[in-house]
Amino acid sequence: MIRLLSVLILSVTLVVVTSDDRKDRSNVPGYTTKYDNVDLEAIVANERILRNYVDCCLDKKKCTPDGEVLKGHIKDAIENECDKCNDVQKKGIRKVGKALYTKHPTWWKELCDHFDPEAKYQKRYEKFIQDALAQED
Repeated sequence: MIRLLSVLILSVTLVVVTSDDRKDRSNVPGYTTKYDNVDLEAIVANERILRNYVDCCLDKKKCTPDGEVLKGHIKDAIENECDKCNDVQKKGIRKVGKALYTKHPTWWKELCDHFDPEAKYQKRYEKFIQDALAQED
């Protein structure tokens, strides 16, 4: 369970996309709140666990069952600016995004390159990170 949220948050750090051609998704149900109370500080503080989640997202390592479920949601989350995420999940995404960007910039770049190989959303990632860095956790 913790792994699903962690991988979701790692992946959704890439979700800073605003798309002019988005369809109305106001009635789309949100992601589960089952993982909203996970201690993300402990996860980002543990380099081994964090790297395992990154490698799962990058298809470099076998994922846990929770990680596999998550990978089914990554594309949707990226394309739709995490419109299914609640405020707790968005705060977690900022926390993990900041940690990856500041403490593991190579991992951040690997994730960006993997999920956005054409750099279509690169400027939005930069804005997301600048906004996240300006906010308190």
